[in-house]
Amino acid sequence: MVNFTVNQIRPIMDKKANIRNMAFITHVNHAKSTLTDFLMCKAGVIASARSGETCFTNTRKDEQERCISIKSMAIFLFYKPSENNLNFIKQSRDGSGFLINLINSPGHVDFSSEVTAALHVTDSTLVMVDCMSGMCVQTQMVLCQAVTKGSTSSLGAGELHLEICLKDGEEDHETVSKESNVLCLSKVPNKHNRLYMKAQPFPDGLAEDIDKVCPPVAQTWCFGPDGMGTSILTDITRGMQYLNEIKDSVVAGFQWATKEGALCEKYMWGVCFDVHDVTLHTNVTHCGGDQSIPMARHCLYARVLTAQPRLVEPIYLVEIQCPEQVEELMLLNFGLGHVFEETQLAGTMFVVKAYLPVNESFGFTTDRRSNMGGQAFPQCVHLVGLGAAPGPRDR
Repeated sequence: MVNFTVNQIRPIMDKKANIRNMAFITHVNHAKSTLTDFLMCKAGVIASARSGETCFTNTRKDEQERCISIKSMAIFLFYKPSENNLNFIKQSRDGSGFLINLINSPGHVDFSSEVTAALHVTDSTLVMVDCMSGMCVQTQMVLCQAVTKGSTSSLGAGELHLEICLKDGEEDHETVSKESNVLCLSKVPNKHNRLYMKAQPFPDGLAEDIDKVCPPVAQTWCFGPDGMGTSILTDITRGMQYLNEIKDSVVAGFQWATKEGALCEKYMWGVCFDVHDVTLHTNVTHCGGDQSIPMARHCLYARVLTAQPRLVEPIYLVEIQCPEQVEELMLLNFGLGHVFEETQLAGTMFVVKAYLPVNESFGFTTDRRSNMGGQAFPQCVHLVGLGAAPGPRDR
């Protein structure tokens, strides 16, 4: 590899014959990221003193903490072979410079889906084998995936995979279960401006069609958090003057409040906030963001706390087969799970169905089998969506 510039790379992007797409695949901890570091060093992207330790493609915080790749990460490199090496290239080409799109894929078995996705968009693979460990289980698996790419999909569902998914999706969310029972008021520190608001939950089924959440007279200001969440801010005031003077500040307070909720600073999920009324000072100098943003945030928090706030979290449907003599012990040690059905099969076998928070499922299957002497057979069937955890007044 040689050092390259944008001026060298850009023309090659238009030459399809000079583009190569490659994926690194192997067992976990077999130095894919280390090799990628050395290639980046040769390309002049990272210093030689840090090559092998930087883990350039491990950009996520959890990847750096665990020292493993979790998501496939692509880099591009410029390569200009020598004249002798060009003679070995039998495919058609346009010039001597090549653009190499290289994907470093995870090696952990829980993230096999990332390998499958990488193989779908590449035309060649480099399988790495640790000379000390030899051919490992995952090495054989990725080889099979490389041979049959496109014909099958391997989806990770291990505990590490679930843990990462939960972290990506924010383990818990905050929401409300009914409309605010009072019209909430918040004032700016200088007392010149006031904001009146209410909160309400989304009606059932409207998560798929979020536009229907707003009443016909409402004007949707924004979604949140981060401008693209499932909570919305609407204006249902009538004939309100100077409202645009503080609109940006109210939106900023909304984004802040929905990103760090009132209960435990979790994302807000599925809440509609309505602006009912505003009292503003006629002098716009008293309507600045330093005054209005905290006012909006405090008003939003008050609305949530008056609308029966709840925490929601991903829930598993669990099925457990066990004999009668251990059924009662199974139920007594179910933690935060909720048993909703018990069915007796032929003989003395029972099937217990329950809802279990995904956060409580790590190690659940192994613990139940070992603690019940191998007589219980639990299975986390599938995710049934987000369920409501007990509210602060229920605890």
